[in-house]
Amino acid sequence: MNYHWNWDVFFQSAAKNETYLDWLLSGARTTLIIGLAGWIIALALGSILGMLRTVPNRFLSGIAATYVEIFRNIPLLVQLFIWYFVMPDLLPGGDAIKQMNPVVQQYVAAILCLGTFTAARVCEQVRSGIISLPHGQKNAGLALGLTLSQTYRHVILPMAYRIIVPPLTSEFLNIFKNSAVASTIGLLELAAQGRQLVDYTAQPYESFIAVTLLYVVINITVMLLMRWIEGRTRVPGYIGSK
Repeated sequence: MNYHWNWDVFFQSAAKNETYLDWLLSGARTTLIIGLAGWIIALALGSILGMLRTVPNRFLSGIAATYVEIFRNIPLLVQLFIWYFVMPDLLPGGDAIKQMNPVVQQYVAAILCLGTFTAARVCEQVRSGIISLPHGQKNAGLALGLTLSQTYRHVILPMAYRIIVPPLTSEFLNIFKNSAVASTIGLLELAAQGRQLVDYTAQPYESFIAVTLLYVVINITVMLLMRWIEGRTRVPGYIGSK
């Protein structure tokens, strides 16, 4: 293999007193920001939708089911283009949105896209956790005088979350990997910075090995965090218990 390895390339000056390593770390920071912000939206919205899918009201459950079918069946890249190119023209105050800082627009579009797309998947995880619980838990909450919403908030959802920590871990990991699509609208996340580094240095192996290692670090950190949460919330007799 006639290839000249040069690991010192990361410490060479790139631009504006930055090294190429600074570019990669900046991309990793962008990936973390849009991934974490998107996950907050996904977990909150997905929890609400998952709860609605199990309520006796057929209208509300139908709305949640429609949301899931739409967002799970439209490719993520298409959804990103809709958020970035189409939604500013459909929303009130679209001109103000278009006059925002372009980087801010890219961040907002990427976060909303990842959040709403992943929310559909989280919804199904929450729904599966709820329907796996014995019906007696819901009946007991109602028998104690709690309203249906209070029963969900204080009895059903706390137990359902404990059951679905493992599948939620997969969705949490996926949102960081899916963030790579943000490069298509010009946002320089980790994968995009890796490609840019190749264009400037002509060192593809070093660049993408470094990108891969940074993704591995992010994923390992997420898995360790979720494993700790799973251990702290473990309930005897349910998934993950000993």
